[in-house]
Amino acid sequence: MDRRYAFLLVALALVFISMEASYAQGQSEGNRKKAPYDAASTHYDVLEPSTTGQERVFCQARGACNGKILTCPAQCPQRKPRKNRKNKGCFIDCSSKCEVTCKWRKPNCNGYGSLCYDPRFVGGDGVMFYFHGAKGGNFAILSDDYLQINAHFIGTRPEGRTRDYTWVQALAVMFDTHTLVLAAKRVTQWDDSFDALTVRWDGEAVNIPIDGEAEWRSNSEEREVVVERTDETNSVKVTVAGLVELNVKVRAIGEQENKVHNYQLPADDAFAHLETQFKFTNITHLVEGVLGKTYRPDYVSPVKRGVPMPMMGGEDKYQTPSLYSPLCKACRFKGQAGFASI
Repeated sequence: MDRRYAFLLVALALVFISMEASYAQGQSEGNRKKAPYDAASTHYDVLEPSTTGQERVFCQARGACNGKILTCPAQCPQRKPRKNRKNKGCFIDCSSKCEVTCKWRKPNCNGYGSLCYDPRFVGGDGVMFYFHGAKGGNFAILSDDYLQINAHFIGTRPEGRTRDYTWVQALAVMFDTHTLVLAAKRVTQWDDSFDALTVRWDGEAVNIPIDGEAEWRSNSEEREVVVERTDETNSVKVTVAGLVELNVKVRAIGEQENKVHNYQLPADDAFAHLETQFKFTNITHLVEGVLGKTYRPDYVSPVKRGVPMPMMGGEDKYQTPSLYSPLCKACRFKGQAGFASI
């Protein structure tokens, strides 16, 4: 056989092998891209409760749990306790874990991924720190390739102080081509029966029902998004499939708290703000943000331990032009094409 002809056959064979490899890689990447959108943990059909009143489900998710019936424990027989929403709820996981657990359906301000008070964080490394930000400022709490969460800070500066007292009044959760905003309304005096929490989906206000499943689901074909009431007012759980879960509660500064800390709040503003606990499910090793960077596997906290208020800086790195902007000096978000035009 002519050497040139043989060389041509080898070259063609290599081209076909390369094409097949690229196709296989593309298929694999396509499958990986679908993975975050498949809410395996909650992919189930609800069955009739057991004779003891414990809720049951039939798992539909792919994998080892497919086709299995899971029953809530006696300690938390309902997924969404209605008579007393402050009780623990039954969390059913139809993913490869295939388990049921009892969980509080409210933020744990001392737990991993929490953001509470003025404002105090507990990072992914378990280390507590304070980040003051600035009154009226917006800061990237987390910024990763396909998820960004910004916070809007409100605050006040009493006479004689050199810095603001600040609280988080709103959160913007950005992913794919969508933005979900949770915010506390401005209230003069706090009343538990008044719902001070607002929710907006892509700029439109949404109403979270108080009866039935007490939840709102997005009409997005890309990813399941659920906002569910965990109390009659001011408390919700947000699930963005494959990315993040948030337990959010609105609270205000009480009269006694105002006196103890000498906030010197005006009489016409109770400074309603958010208490939040995050659970991230699909972030990279290069994640950024005030809270996000604490989830890096090589992260070492720079804050001083053993002091009453260990401070974390970084305002210059994480400040964004607005609550809805994914831009900051250290931000990484790239999952929202065309977002800047919104």
